Amino acid sequence: MPRVKIDRHSMAEQDAAVRVGNFQEVPFGYDAEQAMAEASRCLQCKTPTCMDGCPVEVDIRSFLLAVEAGKFADAIGIIKNTNGLPAICGRVCPQETQCEEQCLLGKKKRPVAIGNLERFLADWERGQNGSNGDAKSAPAARNGHRIAIVGSGPAGLTCAADLARMGYDVTIFEAFHKAGGVLIYGIPEFRLPKSIVQAEVDYVASMGVEFRYNHVIGKLDTVDELLEQGYSAVFVGTGAGLPYFMGLPGENAIGIYSANEYLTRSNLMRAYDFPNADTPVLRGDRVAVIGGGNVAMDAARTALRLGSREVSLVYRRSREEMPARNEEIHHAEQEGVRFEYLCAPTRFESDENGWARGMTCVRMQLGEPDDSGRRRPVVIEGSEFFLPADVIVVAIGNGPNPLIAQTTADIATTKRGTIRADKFGRTSKKGVYAGGDIVLGAATVILAMGAGKSAARAIDRDLRGIPDPVEDEPAATA
Repeated sequence: MPRVKIDRHSMAEQDAAVRVGNFQEVPFGYDAEQAMAEASRCLQCKTPTCMDGCPVEVDIRSFLLAVEAGKFADAIGIIKNTNGLPAICGRVCPQETQCEEQCLLGKKKRPVAIGNLERFLADWERGQNGSNGDAKSAPAARNGHRIAIVGSGPAGLTCAADLARMGYDVTIFEAFHKAGGVLIYGIPEFRLPKSIVQAEVDYVASMGVEFRYNHVIGKLDTVDELLEQGYSAVFVGTGAGLPYFMGLPGENAIGIYSANEYLTRSNLMRAYDFPNADTPVLRGDRVAVIGGGNVAMDAARTALRLGSREVSLVYRRSREEMPARNEEIHHAEQEGVRFEYLCAPTRFESDENGWARGMTCVRMQLGEPDDSGRRRPVVIEGSEFFLPADVIVVAIGNGPNPLIAQTTADIATTKRGTIRADKFGRTSKKGVYAGGDIVLGAATVILAMGAGKSAARAIDRDLRGIPDPVEDEPAATA
């Protein structure tokens, strides 16, 4: 059958009525036969535009050809030449706006499921040897330079892995007791299992990367002190962990969380393992989540799994403008989250003891496009109504953690508090580089990984006195 006539293969997944009662992963993944059949849809374009959409430069055409031939070990090896976190990327990378968006097949039919195949290969490899491989091919000869990485999220892990491959001695300083950053404390178990993150952290460690946990740079040591201790360069990948609130009346009521706190408590304190783990997080009967991104979906779906009877998601625009992935919105709809589109809170209401009891909201309509290109929500006069809720989760975004900027001399920041860096990750301070959400603001895992890769190359060039390439690298910004 011609490749263009083969339909895209979907992954089987847990039934919505079943999965809403557990935290287990939703899709089951491909088996070998499905993976080979899906890979056979690739047109093997002479100029593979899909690779233009991959910030970590995976040789997509070659790995798909290897999968089609059943050469899975070759295929995962091709991916790992440039991407040390394939199981994570295969699950949470927004392929529909990256590689798959530029798949030529997608112009007439659905694009090749590149992300699903990446996930399949990483899971296949782990099934072979119980881990996501080791790094025996990493260079044994070290070059004598020590590099410090601040933060073990996707940017830090990628920067560390690439530098280790180049022969650098790398130490990652992590504030929490586990590595992974937002991958481990921000994304729920049903979308990215902790065991998957740990397997890929172990892979990075197998390259010789050292991890120091419970080590808050800016408190125990400053960036300047790391340089004084002999590190040749410091990469800052501390992410965007400072939650935004709305500043509305009544926002201090008991039972109002930031999504950051709500998901961190659930993930790091094992609320998903109740009653084995008695986590201090409120399990509201009626929960309202404010926002329209992936984090809002994660919070709403977590609330359902914690036993809430009714979960509403309040978003001020329509479904078409929602920034969350279509897959996440679809899963939330299937599981029973009630969507209040074109709706926004104006004040939070509490009882006589200070506990949240709901919020006053207004209905909106869409007006002319604003600076973002999306139609601006406009309040419909007289549309006020009361939405009852005993737990409210604010998921409207995060800003950069200010600790590094506050404790590091000569490092420039933007008005938003993010660290200024060029497209290679160089900051205003010699020897200090930055990438990921601390530069971009809250973005995606794959963009953070791309920034970590770009900074690793810049660190290597600077320490070896090599000029930047004439041809531009992929930009580290969205």
